[in-house]
Amino acid sequence: MSEASRPMAGLARDDGRPLLAVSDVVVRFGGIVALDGITFDLPAGRILGLIGPNGAGKTTLFNCLSRLYTPVSGDISFEGESILRRPPHRIAEIGIGRTFQNLALFKGMTVVDNVLVGGHTRTRSDFFSDALGLPAVRDRDRGLHHDAKEIIDYLGLGPLARLPVAGLPFGTQKRVELARALVMRPKLLLLDEPAGGLNHEEVAELGRLIRRIRDDHGITILLVEHHMGLVMSVSDIVVALNFGRKICEGAPSAVQQDPAVIAAYLGTAKT
Repeated sequence: MSEASRPMAGLARDDGRPLLAVSDVVVRFGGIVALDGITFDLPAGRILGLIGPNGAGKTTLFNCLSRLYTPVSGDISFEGESILRRPPHRIAEIGIGRTFQNLALFKGMTVVDNVLVGGHTRTRSDFFSDALGLPAVRDRDRGLHHDAKEIIDYLGLGPLARLPVAGLPFGTQKRVELARALVMRPKLLLLDEPAGGLNHEEVAELGRLIRRIRDDHGITILLVEHHMGLVMSVSDIVVALNFGRKICEGAPSAVQQDPAVIAAYLGTAKT
């Protein structure tokens, strides 16, 4: 199988290093400390759930990982290299893909065209090559279309590929956005509130899909999510934040029973 036909094959080798290392990250907005010395590792091929109440710092940390924010101190390493010198538009090319809490699809475009947008983030070209339709450009485009079709079929979107996104149910649109992230061929997939707006059956299906993506393709996943049932059912590791600090890290069963997590996020034991 050619390289172009492996849309999700960019897997990191397990050399003993974590795929992602967050080291003593501090973020301030004026006088407000949004993140206060956050540290954790994410090994390759694992699923990490990031939880915490509103204002805990989850979104801030997520935006640091995708380079929308820059910490005032600390470091974030991916495959042993700091990402903090990379601008946001250079993150996808090293193997980090993401979805968004609020859908960022092009509603007037078809499913396949939305997915192809994600594929173009991993290519390099120039205006003249594209305008002249040089052989390398044609080969690139054929490869991207092959990858997009493979991902669309994998996510069960094949019959909808030529339909405009605007007319699709919300849960289906979420899957289109996931397809767009996967066609980037990520090593690390960042999922921002993937269960938001989904019904009970859709959340259950999402959980199965997240595990299947990891198990089938070895993609490492970090998700920020309020739906505790989803987080605890799919995660290998859970990191809990509150007021910008890490209050707990561990297996889902241990985090669920941690008194600090119960007090900060889950409420009392009887609720």
